[in-house]
Amino acid sequence: MAKPSGVVTMADVARSAGVSTMTVSNVINGRPRVGAATRERVLAAISDLGYQVNLAARHLRAGRTGVVGLAVPELERPYFAQLAGRLADRFEAHGLRIVMERTGASREGELDAVAFSRLRMYDGLILSVVDIDPAELGQLRTDAPVVMIGERALPSRFDHVMMDNVDGARQATAHLLATGARRIAMLGGDLVGSATMPALRAQGYALAHAEAGVPVDPELNVRTRFGLRDGYQAIRSLLEQGSEFDAVFALTDVVAMGALRALADAGLRVPGDVQVVGFDDIDEAAYLVPALSTVNPGHEELADLITALLTAQITGGPTGDPQEVVVPARLIQRGTTTPLD
Repeated sequence: MAKPSGVVTMADVARSAGVSTMTVSNVINGRPRVGAATRERVLAAISDLGYQVNLAARHLRAGRTGVVGLAVPELERPYFAQLAGRLADRFEAHGLRIVMERTGASREGELDAVAFSRLRMYDGLILSVVDIDPAELGQLRTDAPVVMIGERALPSRFDHVMMDNVDGARQATAHLLATGARRIAMLGGDLVGSATMPALRAQGYALAHAEAGVPVDPELNVRTRFGLRDGYQAIRSLLEQGSEFDAVFALTDVVAMGALRALADAGLRVPGDVQVVGFDDIDEAAYLVPALSTVNPGHEELADLITALLTAQITGGPTGDPQEVVVPARLIQRGTTTPLD
């Protein structure tokens, strides 16, 4: 049979294989009621004709869009780009695609992401919460599938997946202290805040010092944003002030990368003069010279949990009591810190 011109339909496949369109549908959807010989004939016709399943039409018939939204503070940060890649791989296995949007880490951007009009664009939403008031989230009138990520305390009505910021930072700082460091500069931390990423990682930093009996010098905490230039300028500021430090805990790997360049420009050896630990274990961390010691927040576990929780809501509706899950972090020792014996 000649290949049809234009778009190949299920009916074209059925005519080519000599079966009904229902049989073709059963084969495509993996239903068990088709004999092996017939299945092979249908699959051969699909291959010969180049038939492609119209996922968009299928989703529309099911009242779905086939799209999952991922709303994050910024698109430039490698951590979020790499999280999106991991999630895209997992959701594609469920016939869903990821669309990213930027909230700007603002209350308005985050509320807009969960607005009803926006949620209708998606089958489900993953929202990284930074600035929104938890009370406002609790008042939202939506039963759309939503999974929250991030450090803020959230209403119990939403599934919430978090990394262990406190213990990850504690591990990083404890490692530096165990190698003999005593004046550890912290880049990006917030020693007086609470329930935000800078505050939680600062808690871990302070906890490790307390466990080792080493006092924290607040002057070594440099409040900064989280870009490459911010890490660079933070180290330059410490050096220009004459602050003595023998190690750096940077709250993100990107900040650590900027710090490494500033240390190199100042003629300081890493790890000989100053040790450096980051947080996030982004892909680039292993390829720096020297390779960056960092905290892996549980990338694969986080992506698995987010996917499982959201797809369960999409396919089955509300899943009962929402879950709040904290994924363990682990220190990755590389070349920017002194190895322990």
